[in-house]
Amino acid sequence: MPTAIFIKRSDIIRNTALNGSIDTDNFIQFIKIAQEIHIQNYLGTELYNKISQDIVDDTLAGDYLTLVNEYVQPALIHYAMTEYLPFAAYKISNGGVFKHTPENSALAGKQEIDSLIAKERDYAEYYTQRLIDYLTFNAPSTFPEYYNNNNEDINPDTNALFNGWKL
Repeated sequence: MPTAIFIKRSDIIRNTALNGSIDTDNFIQFIKIAQEIHIQNYLGTELYNKISQDIVDDTLAGDYLTLVNEYVQPALIHYAMTEYLPFAAYKISNGGVFKHTPENSALAGKQEIDSLIAKERDYAEYYTQRLIDYLTFNAPSTFPEYYNNNNEDINPDTNALFNGWKL
């Protein structure tokens, strides 16, 4: 099944601190990662696949369009930033791994980057809680796929908070 990207470049540029001149190739893979890891975790496999297929088929409409535009996209935008920020200063090419050093500016330190990631995660958790609340209130009548996961499918997570890594 083809996987569609649930947001457009303009969505992430308009709703984050990303500069409009950034090359899409620098961050598009992080949108896909955030979508597959985080968004699928909260939608569950069946609803995620339905939305993806509707986007591919250009048939996303009604309640599903509202779900994506009002609830999924805001969370995905900020999850994508949490995935992108640790890699933003690096480029990987045939010659190796390079750290970008712009002229007339200073690179942010690890602590500053971690602070930005934490802030983006806070935004993502807020929008994810709204998504979970909306889905649990409206499923299964409006979104029957939300509860139709089985076997190796991902069942929707109903906890939006990131509680750190536990070792």
